[in-house]
Amino acid sequence: MNFVFSEIALPQNGTLAIPVFAENTLSPTAQEVNDMTDGALVRAIEDSRFKGKSGDMLVVMAPQGVEVSRVVLFGLGEPEELKLADFENLGGKLIGKLNASGAKKVRVILDGLVDSPITDGEAAARVAFGAQLASYRFDKYKTDQDDDSLPSVEDFEVASASADEAKSLYGDLDAIAQGVFLTRDLVSEPANSLYPETFAARCKELADLGVEVEVLGEAEMEELGMGALLGVGQGSVRESQLVVMKWNGNPDAKDSKPLAFVGKGVCFDTGGISLKPGPGMEEMKWDMGGAGTVTGLMKALAGRKAKVNAVGVIGLVENMPDGNAQRPGDIVKSMSGQTIEILNTDAEGRLVLADALWYTQDRFDPSLIIDLATLTGAIIISLGHENAGLFSNNDELADQIFASGKAVGEGVWRFPLQPEYAKQIKSPIADMQNIGTGGRGAGSIVAAEFLQKFVNGKPWAHLDIAGMAWSKKDTPTVPKGGTGYGVRLLDEFVRRNHEGK
Repeated sequence: MNFVFSEIALPQNGTLAIPVFAENTLSPTAQEVNDMTDGALVRAIEDSRFKGKSGDMLVVMAPQGVEVSRVVLFGLGEPEELKLADFENLGGKLIGKLNASGAKKVRVILDGLVDSPITDGEAAARVAFGAQLASYRFDKYKTDQDDDSLPSVEDFEVASASADEAKSLYGDLDAIAQGVFLTRDLVSEPANSLYPETFAARCKELADLGVEVEVLGEAEMEELGMGALLGVGQGSVRESQLVVMKWNGNPDAKDSKPLAFVGKGVCFDTGGISLKPGPGMEEMKWDMGGAGTVTGLMKALAGRKAKVNAVGVIGLVENMPDGNAQRPGDIVKSMSGQTIEILNTDAEGRLVLADALWYTQDRFDPSLIIDLATLTGAIIISLGHENAGLFSNNDELADQIFASGKAVGEGVWRFPLQPEYAKQIKSPIADMQNIGTGGRGAGSIVAAEFLQKFVNGKPWAHLDIAGMAWSKKDTPTVPKGGTGYGVRLLDEFVRRNHEGK
C-alpha cells in the first residue's frame, strides 16, 4: 500500500473520506460535498445512528453530484478533545473497512481542525500511521487465497493544510511501524521456521541499517559460565544463541553508558520435563515475544536514526523434553556465580534472562536495563490482556515507562518488589530456587525478584508481557495475532527521556 500526503482537494475518482464533528457538524469539505450532492450526506446522517462522535463511521455509496464511488463520513467528536490516538484509530478503522470493500484508492481529507491541540500535519501523519499498523497481515504460509480475501486498497492518500509537515513526520512513524512489523513477524512464525539460529540470522539483517550484530553460540556461552541459559536449551537439538545488537546513534556521546534492552527468546516452550498440557501448547511459539520486541525496537531506532546509543541482548533457546533435558532437582551455576536449584523446568524464562541480564550489565555497564519477557501466566490472571506488568528498582525509571506507555496506548501497571517476596526463592541447597514457596500466589512478583538478583544494582525495569504479545481479537491498529507490543512504548521512552543526551 502506498501512502501519499497532499493538499486539500476533492478527488476525481476512488473513495473520499471526510470528517464530521460532534452533533453532526460538517467539516468545510463535508459541507461542500453535501451541497454538491444536493444534501445527500445530511439525509444519510438523518436516516442513521451516526452522531459525529469519535469512532462513528458512515458510508454513502455513489452519491450524485460528485465523481467518487463512495463517501465515508467519519466522526471526530469535539475537536479540542482530540488526541493522537484518535487519528491513529481513525486510520486503522478506515483501512479495515475499506480493505474489505474492494476500494483501491482512498483520499482522506482532514479539515476543520482549527480548535484541535493536534496540528494538521501531525493529524495527517497519524492517520497514515494507524492505517499502516492496521494493514499488517501474516499470510506467507497461505497458498490458496481468493481475490475477495485479499486487501483491496493500493493507494492511501491523506490531504491536509500541512502536507509537507505530515510527510516529514511520517518518516519516523514509518520506521517505527517497520520495527513493529518485524516483531509481529517474529512472534507469528512457527517454531519449525523460527528457532535460535534462524532468529539470530534475522537479527543479522539489521546490519543493513547500521546495527552491529554479534552472535554467541553455546561454546562461547559455556566459556562465559552461562549455565542457567544453557541448561534450558540442553534438551533441544537446536543450538542456543545469545545475540547482541548495538545501535550507536549518538557518536558524540560515545563515552556515555548505553541504554540496554534485554529479551527472553524461548522460541518454543514445551515446559521441558515439567511438560505443559497439550491443549494450547501451540501458542508457545510466541514465548520469544520479549526477544521479538527488543529486535523490533532496535530496527525502529536504527530506521529513524535515533540519536541514542543502545544495546539489545536476547537469549534464544528451545525448551524441549529429551534424554538430555534439564530435570527438576538439578542445580545450575549462572554466569554471576550464583547457583540455582531447578524445581520446575517450565519456569525457564527467568533462567535465560538471569545470564542475559548479568552478561549485559557486566559487559556494557549500561545506564539502565529494561527487560521484556512473556514470563508468567500469573500476570494474565492479574491484568488480563490490557496491560503489561511493570517491576522496577527505580521509581523515576518506572514513572517514565508508565508515561511512555500511556502516550502510545501500550499500558503498563506497576507491581511491588520487597524482601518478603524474595524470601520465597531461598533454596536449602543452593543460592536460590527458580520458583517460589508460595504456590500460585504472587507468581509474577516472585519471578521479578528472581531477576533482580542478576542486575547488580543497575537501574532496572522488568516488563512481563505474557498477556500482551499475542491477541485473539482485533483492535483498530492491531490485527489479531502477534501484536508487536513494546516497540512503540520503548521507542517513546527513548525519545522522551534519552535521545540526543
